[in-house]
Amino acid sequence: MAGHSKWANIQHRKGRQDEKRGRVFSRLAKEITVAARMGGGDINFNPRLRLAVDKGKAVNMPADNIDRAIKKGTGELEGVTYEEARYEGYGIGGAAVMVDCLTDNKTRTVADVRHAFNKYGGNMGTDGCVAFQFKHCGQLLFAPGTSEDALMEAALEAGADDVGTNDDGSIEVTTDPYQFGEVKEALEKAGFTAEFGEVTMKPLNETELAGDDAVRMQKLLDAIESLDDVQAVYTSAAMDEE
Repeated sequence: MAGHSKWANIQHRKGRQDEKRGRVFSRLAKEITVAARMGGGDINFNPRLRLAVDKGKAVNMPADNIDRAIKKGTGELEGVTYEEARYEGYGIGGAAVMVDCLTDNKTRTVADVRHAFNKYGGNMGTDGCVAFQFKHCGQLLFAPGTSEDALMEAALEAGADDVGTNDDGSIEVTTDPYQFGEVKEALEKAGFTAEFGEVTMKPLNETELAGDDAVRMQKLLDAIESLDDVQAVYTSAAMDEE
């Protein structure tokens, strides 16, 4: 499957996300609000809302914040109306970049995203130019040394789509995006706790970058992620931290 840097790369990305934790609640609140507006406020009948709420709980988002975001989406409380927007482009070395946004002003958002691409050596492309290079799925990563046979048996029994071992010994379990929470919970009951897990747009192939190229790519990603309207940034870049 993926290359030698998978474990270090995922851990590094998780660390950077943790550093930006202060912005996580506001982004999740937006997602919960939009999900509730589109599919209703009952998580039992709205898979997207259930997924957003599960993300909130996973980072200890206060229940009051979650409830307030749902009520804004259903119209019980007044709130801003956000639109979804996805922008695609290329980073250093041709690495694919996909940017998901929730915005109340698409004109502002597209200008901000394009500026970040241009300033840091990337190129914003047309709709669909890189989307085919990603798969929407749940991803769980287990530390090197985990029993592959036992994990595979438990994962497939839990309804996972695939299990594979990376070159560095870490084991990756992929799931349907809307069954991520169920599979994760079932694996924990079976004694397997993932070191990292998320619903993501997983690159089907990686573009390995090292040295100055990796540094430049990280600056581009940081610039895009820092924009207020950006919810998530996905990339095919695998950056060597050595």
